[in-house]
Amino acid sequence: MVDLKANPYFLSEEDCKWVEETIASMSPEEKVGQLFFQLTASHDEEYLKELMEKYHLGGCRYNPAPGKAIQEQNRTLQKYAKVPVFIACNTEAGGDGACADGTAIGSGIKIAATGKEDYAYALGKMSNEEASAIGCNMAFAPVCDILYNWENTEIIMRAFGSDPKRVADMSAAYLKGAHSNPGFACAAKHFPGNGQDFRDAHLSNNINYFDVDEWDATYGMVYRTLIENGLDAIMGGHIMLPKYAKAINPDLKEEDMMPATLSPEIMTGLLRDRLGFNGMVVTDASHMVAMTDRMTRAEMLPRSINAGCDMFLFFNDPEEDFSTMLRAYTDGVISEERMTEALMRILGLKAHLGLNKKAKEDLVPQPETADAVLGKEEFRAMQKAISDDCITLVKYKDEDVLPLTPEKYKRIMIVHIKAAESGMSSLMKLMGGGGTDPAELLKEKLCAKGFDAFIYESPLDIMKKQMSEGKKPDLNIYFAGKNAIADFVKDMDLVITLCDVSSGRPSFGMSKGGGEIPWYVFELPVVVIGCGQPTMLADIPQARTYINTYDAKDTTFDALVNNLMEGRDAFKGKDPIDSFCGLFDTKL
Repeated sequence: MVDLKANPYFLSEEDCKWVEETIASMSPEEKVGQLFFQLTASHDEEYLKELMEKYHLGGCRYNPAPGKAIQEQNRTLQKYAKVPVFIACNTEAGGDGACADGTAIGSGIKIAATGKEDYAYALGKMSNEEASAIGCNMAFAPVCDILYNWENTEIIMRAFGSDPKRVADMSAAYLKGAHSNPGFACAAKHFPGNGQDFRDAHLSNNINYFDVDEWDATYGMVYRTLIENGLDAIMGGHIMLPKYAKAINPDLKEEDMMPATLSPEIMTGLLRDRLGFNGMVVTDASHMVAMTDRMTRAEMLPRSINAGCDMFLFFNDPEEDFSTMLRAYTDGVISEERMTEALMRILGLKAHLGLNKKAKEDLVPQPETADAVLGKEEFRAMQKAISDDCITLVKYKDEDVLPLTPEKYKRIMIVHIKAAESGMSSLMKLMGGGGTDPAELLKEKLCAKGFDAFIYESPLDIMKKQMSEGKKPDLNIYFAGKNAIADFVKDMDLVITLCDVSSGRPSFGMSKGGGEIPWYVFELPVVVIGCGQPTMLADIPQARTYINTYDAKDTTFDALVNNLMEGRDAFKGKDPIDSFCGLFDTKL
């Protein structure tokens, strides 16, 4: 059923025997538990003990916390696991995806802008060295989606750009880097490929529209490359691939079209039969609407396994979901053959990682390992090197704007543009999080270079301040805020419009005559900088000078300010997507 001596397992006879004997010794409850990846909700030992002893989990993910706390959680999970457990992290962009004090190396698009595969290898190696040090053994990475639609905000920052060959090469480099850490696995995502639909699978359906030939030449090429390089696992995305599904099953009706995680045509017919993938498959998170909107949850759980997924990501209610899957198995909805096949892949991968040969106390490194690894100087140096090489001068119509010097542009106004407030950003505010303010950071760095930089206060901000002070807001500030152009520009020599938008679209104050929207690009020099999503030209097409930095890290803004002061030739990054968004007016 599953060749455990072949790629990606390469097991010995002894290891194969361990897999077979372990499966044979399992109770129905223990078998069903191995199918589940759960998101832990607490570090409390009794809670973790119950997860492992009652639900017999095959894998765990967890919420962000400092490395020492995660390490102790992982030690507790392995302590109570009858079969060693997968402990996965989201090290897509660095070790900070494994723990709060891990190192941010660089997102996929940031590394793509450098054009250097060595950086993708370093990302895989370094981020997962930190993950390994705290007891993780699997990365839900690399992100090997391909960005074809600039309006897709789900993966635009996470993928290695728009070129399939670069995505394949950098994803493979990440995989090799991760595999340089002994006993570490990767689950590439999101099969069969995100990046075409503008919708977010967390919130709605998501469709890959390519036909057979187009998919084979692009996404298929990426996955074949990874499979040939020993890819351990794949995360199935809740993404429909209708033309390919119809090619495999011509009798499939449109109303019966399913996301890949519920589609035997895609997970078995394409991934297993056509691509020959022999490794393990885990679903993407089971709360995402692109999966939950197709049927009841009771139908969905066993269907994902029957479609060809081996593991199911996250309980909704542990007791309810576990009982549902157990009932499906004992009633024969999930056949014995299909259960055994899934378990062979799950346990086969655990044996490939050597988990079956370690004592429980050795499955998680000792605390001094984390002390020695987290935040290594070489990791921080890599972050700086990527920052130095990624910054991209996308559009430069006013040839005399750069370089910026204090003598030329003493007074610089920074206009901080943010995204419309989302549920997550509201939650971050309530929790007191959100990190360093990018506008304040940029102001600080410009002032350190001799500029007199200040942050623009919008009419809406002024009215909010009046209200917070118990005053009646002066609505005239908003409705009659226009003034003479000479008065508007007299207090500044240059404007930096800093677009701090990591998801969604920018939100402008829409004040009449205010400075949020750079309507004044012909009145004084304006430099528009995207420090999040690199597609801000779609909303500010009038920008004459447009730069992408891809994030607002301290090292990134150091490189940005240096490049601004050195001039256009200092910018090393190459646009990894079409930052003009395919629009005519953005190039004017």
